[in-house]
Amino acid sequence: MAETARRPDHRYGNRPTMKDVAARAGVGLKTVSRVVNGEPGVTPDTERRVQEAIEALGFRRNDSARVLRKGRTASIGLVLEDLADPFYGPLSRAVEEVARAHGALLINGSSAEDPDREQELVLALCARRVDGLIVIPAGADHRYLEPEIEAGVATVFVDRPAGRIEADTVLSDSFGGARAGVAHLIAHGHRRIGFIGDRPRIHTAVERLNGYRAAMEDAGLAVESAWVSLGSTEPARVRQAVAGMLTGDRPVTAIFTGNNRVTVTVVRALAAHERPVALVGFDDIELADLLGITVVAQDAAALGRTAAQRLFRRLEGQDGAPARVVLETALVPRGSGEIPPSD
Repeated sequence: MAETARRPDHRYGNRPTMKDVAARAGVGLKTVSRVVNGEPGVTPDTERRVQEAIEALGFRRNDSARVLRKGRTASIGLVLEDLADPFYGPLSRAVEEVARAHGALLINGSSAEDPDREQELVLALCARRVDGLIVIPAGADHRYLEPEIEAGVATVFVDRPAGRIEADTVLSDSFGGARAGVAHLIAHGHRRIGFIGDRPRIHTAVERLNGYRAAMEDAGLAVESAWVSLGSTEPARVRQAVAGMLTGDRPVTAIFTGNNRVTVTVVRALAAHERPVALVGFDDIELADLLGITVVAQDAAALGRTAAQRLFRRLEGQDGAPARVVLETALVPRGSGEIPPSD
């Protein structure tokens, strides 16, 4: 009578080990380890036998034991500004894809642009022994992270640089992108161009303002104080800025917006305006192609992917000084930035 193979009952702590898998597959313990950990050096036939033994025995890798042996938790933390912001969706997904490819779990949270909340989240993640961190900073002083970095927590800053420490950083070219966007408006005949951006303490807001000023200077155009507005991205504040720029003796004929949230409110405000006003926005937005909105697009997924790849290279032992990587932006003409001045 043939013996029927049954999966062992491990309800009472009798969990199968890699030795059990090796015995069943007829291979060495090191071979099983290579298959379980996804390491090279195993023939397809041998890998198939090991996987069949794993399935038959119901073997599961003991990650807790691996943490104790290697001092690693196979997890990384991602601290964003706002998980609800469409810009961060592709960035977060890209980080997660890279983490998954390295067998790591991603844990993320939102700082809500609050430096204290950012620090609280970062230190909470460190307390849970994440192997590395990707941080979109809300604060301007990251010296609180120095003990964690010295203890081995790999850290990469993305979208904005760290404050008062040296660390790997991945950025979009905010200055160059804004300069190109404003130069595009100038090339279409505009001389009175407004800038509406985020809070002045935010690195990207300042870089984009500097790019705006550089483009105006390149064209020999003076910037009037009434044409520049930095502050909260709340719709009421942005609408007020638009109204102020479109009135008076020298109203603007075009507006450059500093991020996607500002752009959305400006589009709504301009829809009710009696004369056409040209618009170029930094960041692409949903339906911008259908609405004909010209934008300076940054690749959020590339930002996340590049930051995560750099993080895992550090975790794999890459040494060297912190690097600063700047990714290019792209001007996408769709109509709103090509409207000529109305006067």
